Amino acid sequence: MSDASRLFSEKHGSYTRFIKAVRYPQGLRAFFLRSPLLRSGMRVLDAGCGTGVVALALRDALVSRSLAVGPMHAFDLTSAMLERFRRTLARRAIRGVELAQANVLELDALPESWRDYDLVVSASMLEYVPRDRLADALRGLRARLREQGHFVLFITRRNWLTRPLIGRRWRSNLYDAAELRDAFQRAGFSRLEFLRFPPAALHLALWGHVVLATR
Repeated sequence: MSDASRLFSEKHGSYTRFIKAVRYPQGLRAFFLRSPLLRSGMRVLDAGCGTGVVALALRDALVSRSLAVGPMHAFDLTSAMLERFRRTLARRAIRGVELAQANVLELDALPESWRDYDLVVSASMLEYVPRDRLADALRGLRARLREQGHFVLFITRRNWLTRPLIGRRWRSNLYDAAELRDAFQRAGFSRLEFLRFPPAALHLALWGHVVLATR
């Protein structure tokens, strides 16, 4: 078991309480409610889905905007997080979300049909990839996108707040914008843009970057 998988196997309950306290799910939903990327029937992959926070926020935004929910796939390294996600899907009677256990650095383990996505999303996962493998992980996710498909990344920024709260407490790598630009360029993405959280979630801007990349 990797260090990240062990950490979140032991602390998945604490993690859920932590993100609830900072209103992370609501912030992600607010972001997708305003996003021009969403459209009916789009194929979506949630990379490092954890307990399903991003996938559920995106799905809720699609439904709220009266857009048809298309195929949604999600993978994570940690079985405990996936099981928590499965329970949430069952409790909310949500169908059409397929889950798999996989390492972002070993995507060949995913089903062969998990390709040609319109949108790949990832939140609070790539911080746990070794720093020297970040571009490799991004390259693998880029390969899952269709031509001109988009990737939206929510990732922890490095500052005075996140060093003790995220870096040390959650044993996470932290990044500045220049480091992310370099990694995305080395991964082969054609365009890169840093976005903002909407007004309803501006407090999350202190926590993290929102990166939009085009295959």
